Parts: sequence; C-alpha cells; structure tokens
Amino acid sequence: MNIITNTSTRFWLWLLVLLFSALPVWCRRSQSPVSVQTTHSRSGKDGQSLSNNGNNNLLAQSLFFGGASRSLAQAVLYPVDAMRTLAQTRDGRTLADLGTKTLTKGCLTTSSFALFQGAVQFGIFGACRGHVGPVIASALGAAGSCIVSVPQEVIKQRLVTGVYSSFRNAVKTIYQNEGILGFYSSWKPTMTRNVPFVIITFTTQDLLKRKRLKNKTISQEDGGVEQKQQQLSFGENIAIGVSSALLAGVVTNPVDVVKTRMMTQAASNAVPYSSA
Repeated sequence: MNIITNTSTRFWLWLLVLLFSALPVWCRRSQSPVSVQTTHSRSGKDGQSLSNNGNNNLLAQSLFFGGASRSLAQAVLYPVDAMRTLAQTRDGRTLADLGTKTLTKGCLTTSSFALFQGAVQFGIFGACRGHVGPVIASALGAAGSCIVSVPQEVIKQRLVTGVYSSFRNAVKTIYQNEGILGFYSSWKPTMTRNVPFVIITFTTQDLLKRKRLKNKTISQEDGGVEQKQQQLSFGENIAIGVSSALLAGVVTNPVDVVKTRMMTQAASNAVPYSSA
C-alpha cells in the first residue's frame, strides 16, 4: 500500500505539521515583556540607558527564542514534512521510489536555516509589535523571513524529491545554473502562503482565547464563585493553537501545493510550469 497516498495517513501527517508549525507562535506569545523600572533618584540619562538595555534584552530574547523554536520544530518534524512534500509533487513520488533515507536528507543543514528564519521573523515582530500591533507585526515578520525561508524551502524540497544528492551539490548546482535568483524561485507563492497563514493563525487564536475566557467567566458567575482573573490551562492553549493552525492550513493549503510543485518540478517528467 502506498503510505503517502493513503487518505488517513496524509491527514494525520498534515495535522502533525500544523501542530509543530504552531510551536513558534506559542513560544512567541508566552514571552513576557521585559519591565524596566526607574526611580526618581535616577537622572534622565540613567533612565534612558536602562530603557535601552531593556529593549535590547527583549529583542535578543525574540531573536533567540524565535530562532530556536523554529529550528527545533522543523528538525523534529522533518520526516513528516518530507512525506508531505512527496505527496504534493506532480508525479506522486513515494518512499518506495526514493528510499527511507529521503526522510532525513538535508535535515541538519536545512534546519539550521530555520534558526535564522525564526530569528528574522520574531526579531521583526518584536521590533514592530509596539508600533503597528501584533497582527500586522506578524505579517511583516512572515514576509521579511522569506529572505531566508525561500532558499531553505527550495533546497529542502529538491533534496527530498531527489533532484540533488546532497546539500552541497544543491547549493553548487543551483548557483551555477540559475544564479542567486535560483534560490528564490517560487518566492511569490511562498510569501502568499506564509503571510496569510500567520495572520489567520493569530486572529483565530485571539478570537478563540477571548471566547474561552468569556465562557469560563460566565460559568464562574453562574456558580456563585468569587470572580477572579481567568487563565487558560496548558491543554486549552494547545487545543486553541492547533485549531488556529489547522484553519490556517486549510485556507492556505492550495497555495502550498502550488509552491511545492513549482519548487520541485525538476523532479517531474511533466511539462514544466511557466509561472505560479
């Protein structure tokens, strides 16, 4: 039986991808802002210095935790994502065609890109959040991170589909044949997928959180319990995060298929697409 074309298997693989895709968002939302307090005895210059240090610490945290969470999520889920890539190719390649080694082919090298991708994305988010709000800041972060994520996706998906034998061979061949722009093939569908995915995930997550907190407050009032500030449990946060990513994945999946087929069409015998 073809384990990739099996409908049930593909559904669970997709769900796992969405689960780990939400991990960087959870890490970002869980970061508490750095508070910088100054006393009246300090001069304005000292207070300004402390404020700048606090902002620098917050930016450093965003870069570190964003990059680390993105890299960890991709490395852990790499085999599942590889099977998703195979399922989206034009000729429906399987593990029987390429062997099980393709599930980890290029995992360490391409996951290192995710470290920089996450750092760029969450760095932009942290710098812009206070000026334009979390939703627009997330969209800007997703768009800016495409500078790193598009070359990563091109190399990763071509390694998985067997276009190139190794990371070094992929980089060398793409540069020789296509130049720098070759690493940014299909950047339009990639950005078209990434930005809406982040916006939908954020807005849905915020809506579900507000709804759940409101229901918990109403239940507490009906039960005659003294009202206090409500908080979501770890399980509720997980459920809301996965639900938000699931909706975003359903909406953006058609564009994701276009992106994958544009990036991996060299592995197919079909007539190449001229554009997205």
